[in-house]
Amino acid sequence: MFLIMPTGCSEPTIQKLEGPAQGTTYHISYWFEAPADDKDIKAGIENEFAVIDKLLSNYRSYSTIETFNRVENTDSQEVGGEIVSLVKIAQVVNQASRGCYDLTIKPLFDLWGFRGDVPTIPKDSTILATLKQTGMDKLEVMDETHLRKKQADLKVDLSSIAQGYSVERISKVLAQKGISNYLVEIGGELKTNGYKPGGQPWRIAVERPLPEERTMHKIVTMPKKSPMAVMTSGTYRHYFDDHGQRYSHILDARNGRPVTHNLVSVTVLLSDPSVADA
Repeated sequence: MFLIMPTGCSEPTIQKLEGPAQGTTYHISYWFEAPADDKDIKAGIENEFAVIDKLLSNYRSYSTIETFNRVENTDSQEVGGEIVSLVKIAQVVNQASRGCYDLTIKPLFDLWGFRGDVPTIPKDSTILATLKQTGMDKLEVMDETHLRKKQADLKVDLSSIAQGYSVERISKVLAQKGISNYLVEIGGELKTNGYKPGGQPWRIAVERPLPEERTMHKIVTMPKKSPMAVMTSGTYRHYFDDHGQRYSHILDARNGRPVTHNLVSVTVLLSDPSVADA
Protein backbone atom coordinates (compact mmCIF):
# COMPACT_ATOMS: atom_id res chain seq x y z
CA MET A 1 0.00 0.00 0.00
CA PHE A 2 1.16 3.52 -0.73
CA LEU A 3 0.39 6.45 1.52
CA ILE A 4 -0.20 9.49 -0.65
CA MET A 5 0.45 12.68 1.33
CA PRO A 6 -0.92 16.05 0.18
CA THR A 7 1.75 18.55 -0.79
CA GLY A 8 1.43 22.31 -0.30
CA CYS A 9 1.84 24.54 -3.31
CA SER A 10 2.95 27.99 -2.24
CA GLU A 11 2.10 31.02 -4.37
CA PRO A 12 5.06 32.63 -6.16
CA THR A 13 6.37 35.81 -4.57
CA ILE A 14 7.36 39.04 -6.26
CA GLN A 15 11.12 39.42 -6.65
CA LYS A 16 12.63 42.90 -6.69
CA LEU A 17 15.80 44.30 -8.21
CA GLU A 18 17.05 47.88 -8.03
CA GLY A 19 20.14 49.97 -8.56
CA PRO A 20 21.62 53.10 -10.15
CA ALA A 21 21.35 53.65 -13.91
CA GLN A 22 21.42 56.55 -16.38
CA GLY A 23 21.91 59.18 -13.70
CA THR A 24 18.86 57.96 -11.80
CA THR A 25 17.66 54.63 -10.38
CA TYR A 26 15.79 51.59 -11.64
CA HIS A 27 13.34 49.30 -9.85
CA ILE A 28 12.11 46.03 -11.27
CA SER A 29 9.44 43.75 -9.82
CA TYR A 30 8.75 40.35 -11.36
CA TRP A 31 7.64 36.86 -10.54
CA PHE A 32 8.18 33.50 -12.11
CA GLU A 33 6.33 30.26 -11.55
CA ALA A 34 9.56 28.26 -11.63
CA PRO A 35 12.69 29.13 -9.60
CA ALA A 36 14.66 31.94 -11.27
CA ASP A 37 18.32 32.89 -10.98
CA ASP A 38 18.10 36.43 -9.62
CA LYS A 39 21.85 37.01 -9.97
CA ASP A 40 21.76 36.05 -13.64
CA ILE A 41 18.76 38.31 -14.25
CA LYS A 42 20.41 41.26 -12.50
CA ALA A 43 23.64 40.71 -14.45
CA GLY A 44 21.68 40.67 -17.71
CA ILE A 45 19.91 43.91 -16.79
CA GLU A 46 23.09 45.75 -15.83
CA ASN A 47 24.84 44.54 -18.98
CA GLU A 48 21.94 45.88 -21.04
CA PHE A 49 22.21 49.29 -19.35
CA ALA A 50 25.91 49.38 -20.25
CA VAL A 51 25.10 48.61 -23.90
CA ILE A 52 22.43 51.35 -23.99
CA ASP A 53 24.81 53.90 -22.45
CA LYS A 54 27.40 53.19 -25.14
CA LEU A 55 24.76 54.02 -27.72
CA LEU A 56 22.64 56.87 -26.37
CA SER A 57 24.29 58.66 -23.45
CA ASN A 58 25.01 62.36 -23.93
CA TYR A 59 27.08 62.22 -20.74
CA ARG A 60 29.60 59.69 -22.06
CA SER A 61 32.08 61.03 -24.62
CA TYR A 62 32.58 57.57 -26.13
CA SER A 63 28.88 56.92 -26.84
CA THR A 64 27.71 56.54 -30.42
CA ILE A 65 25.50 59.62 -30.27
CA GLU A 66 28.27 61.81 -28.80
CA THR A 67 30.67 60.60 -31.47
CA PHE A 68 28.06 61.62 -34.04
CA ASN A 69 27.75 65.04 -32.37
CA ARG A 70 31.51 65.65 -32.36
CA VAL A 71 31.93 65.05 -36.08
CA GLU A 72 31.12 68.44 -37.61
CA ASN A 73 30.54 67.69 -41.26
CA THR A 74 27.66 66.75 -43.53
CA ASP A 75 28.85 63.25 -44.44
CA SER A 76 26.75 60.16 -43.81
CA GLN A 77 27.65 58.57 -40.47
CA GLU A 78 26.95 55.06 -39.23
CA VAL A 79 25.06 55.13 -35.92
CA GLY A 80 23.32 51.75 -35.93
CA GLY A 81 19.74 50.64 -36.30
CA GLU A 82 18.70 51.50 -32.73
CA ILE A 83 19.45 55.22 -33.04
CA VAL A 84 17.95 55.42 -36.53
CA SER A 85 14.72 53.82 -35.27
CA LEU A 86 14.51 56.37 -32.43
CA VAL A 87 15.10 59.25 -34.85
CA LYS A 88 12.25 57.94 -37.01
CA ILE A 89 9.91 57.94 -34.00
CA ALA A 90 11.09 61.45 -33.11
CA GLN A 91 10.40 62.67 -36.65
CA VAL A 92 6.78 61.52 -36.35
CA VAL A 93 6.36 63.22 -32.95
CA ASN A 94 8.10 66.35 -34.28
CA GLN A 95 5.54 66.63 -37.07
CA ALA A 96 2.60 65.81 -34.78
CA SER A 97 3.69 68.51 -32.32
CA ARG A 98 4.28 71.01 -35.14
CA GLY A 99 7.95 71.28 -34.28
CA CYS A 100 7.64 71.66 -30.52
CA TYR A 101 9.41 68.32 -29.96
CA ASP A 102 12.89 68.23 -31.45
CA LEU A 103 15.94 66.01 -30.78
CA THR A 104 18.31 68.75 -31.97
CA ILE A 105 17.42 71.02 -29.04
CA LYS A 106 20.64 70.16 -27.20
CA PRO A 107 22.39 73.56 -27.74
CA LEU A 108 19.32 75.37 -26.35
CA PHE A 109 19.11 73.10 -23.32
CA ASP A 110 22.78 73.75 -22.62
CA LEU A 111 22.26 77.50 -23.16
CA TRP A 112 19.63 77.67 -20.42
CA GLY A 113 22.00 75.87 -18.05
CA PHE A 114 19.78 72.91 -17.30
CA ARG A 115 22.74 70.58 -17.80
CA GLY A 116 24.74 72.36 -15.10
CA ASP A 117 24.20 73.58 -11.57
CA VAL A 118 23.32 77.21 -12.34
CA PRO A 119 20.44 77.82 -14.78
CA THR A 120 20.52 81.22 -16.46
CA ILE A 121 18.22 83.33 -18.64
CA PRO A 122 19.91 83.89 -22.02
CA LYS A 123 19.61 87.09 -23.99
CA ASP A 124 17.03 87.14 -26.79
CA SER A 125 19.77 87.59 -29.37
CA THR A 126 21.63 84.55 -28.03
CA ILE A 127 18.49 82.40 -28.18
CA LEU A 128 17.85 83.45 -31.78
CA ALA A 129 21.45 82.67 -32.73
CA THR A 130 21.28 79.25 -31.05
CA LEU A 131 17.99 78.42 -32.77
CA LYS A 132 19.91 78.48 -36.05
CA GLN A 133 21.81 75.41 -34.82
CA THR A 134 18.62 73.39 -34.35
CA GLY A 135 15.91 71.78 -36.47
CA MET A 136 14.80 68.20 -37.10
CA ASP A 137 14.67 69.03 -40.80
CA LYS A 138 18.47 69.32 -40.65
CA LEU A 139 18.82 65.67 -39.57
CA GLU A 140 18.47 63.16 -42.41
CA VAL A 141 17.94 59.39 -42.22
CA MET A 142 20.09 57.91 -44.99
CA ASP A 143 19.20 54.24 -44.46
CA GLU A 144 18.52 51.83 -41.60
CA THR A 145 21.89 52.45 -39.93
CA HIS A 146 23.12 55.87 -41.14
CA LEU A 147 22.28 59.50 -40.35
CA ARG A 148 23.52 62.70 -41.96
CA LYS A 149 23.66 66.26 -40.68
CA LYS A 150 22.55 68.82 -43.24
CA GLN A 151 24.24 71.40 -41.01
CA ALA A 152 27.66 70.49 -39.67
CA ASP A 153 27.23 71.90 -36.13
CA LEU A 154 23.96 70.04 -35.46
CA LYS A 155 23.81 68.24 -32.06
CA VAL A 156 21.37 65.48 -31.13
CA ASP A 157 20.07 64.80 -27.61
CA LEU A 158 18.18 61.52 -27.21
CA SER A 159 17.40 61.89 -23.51
CA SER A 160 13.73 62.71 -24.20
CA ILE A 161 13.19 59.28 -25.72
CA ALA A 162 16.09 57.19 -24.40
CA GLN A 163 14.54 56.34 -21.04
CA GLY A 164 11.40 54.96 -22.65
CA TYR A 165 13.58 52.98 -25.05
CA SER A 166 15.61 51.68 -22.09
CA VAL A 167 12.42 50.53 -20.36
CA GLU A 168 11.59 48.50 -23.47
CA ARG A 169 15.11 47.05 -23.74
CA ILE A 170 15.11 45.94 -20.09
CA SER A 171 11.63 44.46 -20.55
CA LYS A 172 13.01 42.38 -23.42
CA VAL A 173 15.80 41.08 -21.18
CA LEU A 174 13.16 39.76 -18.79
CA ALA A 175 11.13 38.28 -21.65
CA GLN A 176 14.21 36.51 -23.01
CA LYS A 177 14.63 34.85 -19.63
CA GLY A 178 11.07 33.58 -19.72
CA ILE A 179 9.58 36.20 -17.40
CA SER A 180 6.20 37.46 -18.59
CA ASN A 181 4.90 39.14 -15.41
CA TYR A 182 6.88 42.23 -14.50
CA LEU A 183 7.03 45.94 -13.76
CA VAL A 184 10.07 47.83 -15.07
CA GLU A 185 10.66 51.40 -13.83
CA ILE A 186 13.57 53.73 -14.68
CA GLY A 187 13.55 57.22 -13.21
CA GLY A 188 9.76 57.21 -12.89
CA GLU A 189 9.11 55.94 -16.43
CA LEU A 190 7.69 52.43 -16.45
CA LYS A 191 6.08 49.50 -18.23
CA THR A 192 4.11 46.54 -16.95
CA ASN A 193 3.26 43.21 -18.47
CA GLY A 194 1.02 40.49 -17.12
CA TYR A 195 -0.10 40.64 -13.51
CA LYS A 196 0.89 40.02 -9.90
CA PRO A 197 0.75 36.59 -8.22
CA GLY A 198 -2.83 35.56 -7.60
CA GLY A 199 -4.03 37.26 -10.76
CA GLN A 200 -4.17 40.79 -9.33
CA PRO A 201 -3.29 43.60 -11.77
CA TRP A 202 -0.29 45.86 -11.38
CA ARG A 203 -1.43 49.19 -9.95
CA ILE A 204 0.53 52.39 -10.51
CA ALA A 205 0.39 55.55 -8.42
CA VAL A 206 0.59 58.79 -10.41
CA GLU A 207 2.07 61.62 -8.39
CA ARG A 208 0.22 64.86 -7.72
CA PRO A 209 2.15 67.53 -9.67
CA LEU A 210 3.12 69.79 -6.79
CA PRO A 211 6.67 71.09 -6.19
CA GLU A 212 8.46 69.81 -3.08
CA GLU A 213 5.65 67.36 -2.28
CA ARG A 214 5.33 63.62 -2.81
CA THR A 215 1.63 62.80 -2.68
CA MET A 216 -0.56 60.52 -4.77
CA HIS A 217 -2.82 61.99 -7.42
CA LYS A 218 -4.54 58.82 -8.64
CA ILE A 219 -4.11 55.08 -9.11
CA VAL A 220 -3.91 53.50 -12.56
CA THR A 221 -4.92 49.83 -12.82
CA MET A 222 -2.86 48.26 -15.57
CA PRO A 223 -4.22 45.77 -18.12
CA LYS A 224 -3.41 42.12 -17.44
CA LYS A 225 -3.55 40.86 -21.01
CA SER A 226 -1.36 43.40 -22.77
CA PRO A 227 1.80 45.43 -22.05
CA MET A 228 1.35 49.07 -21.08
CA ALA A 229 3.79 51.93 -20.50
CA VAL A 230 3.14 54.89 -18.19
CA MET A 231 5.25 57.98 -18.88
CA THR A 232 4.87 61.24 -16.94
CA SER A 233 6.51 64.58 -17.60
CA GLY A 234 5.93 67.93 -15.98
CA THR A 235 7.17 71.38 -15.06
CA TYR A 236 6.89 70.91 -11.30
CA ARG A 237 10.25 69.29 -10.50
CA HIS A 238 13.03 70.67 -12.71
CA TYR A 239 12.75 74.45 -12.90
CA PHE A 240 14.09 77.72 -11.50
CA ASP A 241 12.45 80.99 -10.47
CA ASP A 242 13.64 84.47 -11.35
CA HIS A 243 11.83 87.68 -10.34
CA GLY A 244 8.58 85.85 -9.82
CA GLN A 245 8.73 84.04 -13.16
CA ARG A 246 9.08 80.24 -13.29
CA TYR A 247 11.26 78.69 -16.02
CA SER A 248 10.80 74.97 -16.70
CA HIS A 249 13.35 72.59 -18.19
CA ILE A 250 10.75 71.67 -20.83
CA LEU A 251 11.61 73.83 -23.83
CA ASP A 252 9.54 74.60 -26.89
CA ALA A 253 11.93 73.94 -29.76
CA ARG A 254 10.10 76.44 -31.96
CA ASN A 255 11.12 79.48 -29.90
CA GLY A 256 13.93 78.10 -27.76
CA ARG A 257 12.21 79.01 -24.50
CA PRO A 258 10.60 77.14 -21.60
CA VAL A 259 6.92 76.38 -22.10
CA THR A 260 4.65 79.04 -20.58
CA HIS A 261 1.20 77.41 -20.53
CA ASN A 262 -0.56 76.41 -17.30
CA LEU A 263 -0.33 72.65 -17.85
CA VAL A 264 1.98 71.22 -15.17
CA SER A 265 1.91 67.49 -15.84
CA VAL A 266 1.07 64.98 -18.55
CA THR A 267 0.84 61.21 -18.20
CA VAL A 268 0.83 59.11 -21.36
CA LEU A 269 -0.32 55.49 -21.43
CA LEU A 270 0.74 53.53 -24.50
CA SER A 271 2.01 50.06 -25.30
CA ASP A 272 5.28 51.35 -26.82
CA PRO A 273 7.47 53.01 -24.13
CA SER A 274 9.66 54.85 -26.65
CA VAL A 275 6.72 56.53 -28.37
CA ALA A 276 5.08 57.26 -25.00
CA ASP A 277 8.26 58.91 -23.71
CA ALA A 278 8.66 61.11 -26.79
